Amino acid sequence: MGVLWKLEPATEAKHRLYKQYLDAWWPIFLQTSARTGYSRPRVTLLDAFAGPGRYLGGEEGSPVFILRKLLNHTAVDRMNLSRQRVRLIFIEKERPRYEHLCAELVRCFGPLEDLPVHVEVHHGEAGQDSGELLTKLDAWGHPVLGIFDSWGNINVPLSLMRRIAHNPSSEVITTFGPNWFSREQGRQMASEEFNPEVLDMVFGGREYWSPADAELRPDERWRVWLSTYRDALRRAGFRSQLQFRLVPRTGQPLYLVFGSGHPKGLEAMKEAMWKVDVSDGMSFKDPRTRGGVLPGQSTLFAGADVVDPELLELVHQRLSQGVATVEDIGQWLLTETSRWLPKHALAAVQELRNDGVVMVLSSGKLTRKSRVSLN
Repeated sequence: MGVLWKLEPATEAKHRLYKQYLDAWWPIFLQTSARTGYSRPRVTLLDAFAGPGRYLGGEEGSPVFILRKLLNHTAVDRMNLSRQRVRLIFIEKERPRYEHLCAELVRCFGPLEDLPVHVEVHHGEAGQDSGELLTKLDAWGHPVLGIFDSWGNINVPLSLMRRIAHNPSSEVITTFGPNWFSREQGRQMASEEFNPEVLDMVFGGREYWSPADAELRPDERWRVWLSTYRDALRRAGFRSQLQFRLVPRTGQPLYLVFGSGHPKGLEAMKEAMWKVDVSDGMSFKDPRTRGGVLPGQSTLFAGADVVDPELLELVHQRLSQGVATVEDIGQWLLTETSRWLPKHALAAVQELRNDGVVMVLSSGKLTRKSRVSLN
């Protein structure tokens, strides 16, 4: 691959998600409250696989649109931007891409030292250098958003993820390209991400990733690896984690795992998903679902107002674990599923009851407090 490359459909869709998420993330941490006057003393965004800043078709790379979205944010006048408060770190391993990125940022924004935020562009390796750079810029103890957005080399130590997880109000986004889950591709790239020592570092030990590597069925392999990495973020200390498959209309899918210290982070990420335009056929898929018809279901595809089949399958999965209130189901949707929110639980239960798949154990009208079970 050269200095620049073609923007893949899945990457373009992922960028739309990032833009929506950052629109919410920056004000949360940077706006000064009119009531309390409180604002965070320091906020750091780390883009650990930054790339050259531009694609072959002229589209902006993540460092460019991240900085542009911040400087042009509708709430920028209330963010109190300063070089002491806001730090952006961009890491690129390949020298030609690093040099292109430096030139691209200057071309788009002028001399970086004149910007109202501190921009650190670093030529180095994400796994080795991210922690040192966060220390150098005094990021620890303040909110950090770490974007580990490689197409294939997931070589970021779990020790770094653990430190971010225990840092106040901090989050990570990690992506996997489709080839990462291929056993044959892994053999070809044994010196990098499928090196056992590297995997031990990423997942925290061989016992955690060996079962995933033993999965030979192509259709299941990506699910098992994705779940394994989500479990790694949970063990690192992220109280909330999301895993999802981003499927564009054309081209290969992309896989993302999101870790946050608070359910509010999950809500913000999911709200961003729902705001992303899906008219081009892009969709977010939950790895737990396979699109099958549920036992006893008769009206799944009847009518224009039918509830999304993925949501119904997920609620069925939750109820297979035991009786729950609609409110319990909603909380489970928030913390355990890729894109569904608590507000989606009631309609799903109503649909499943109409289909005879679940029964309501409480008397009266179906509400958030109603207890339901599988029939």
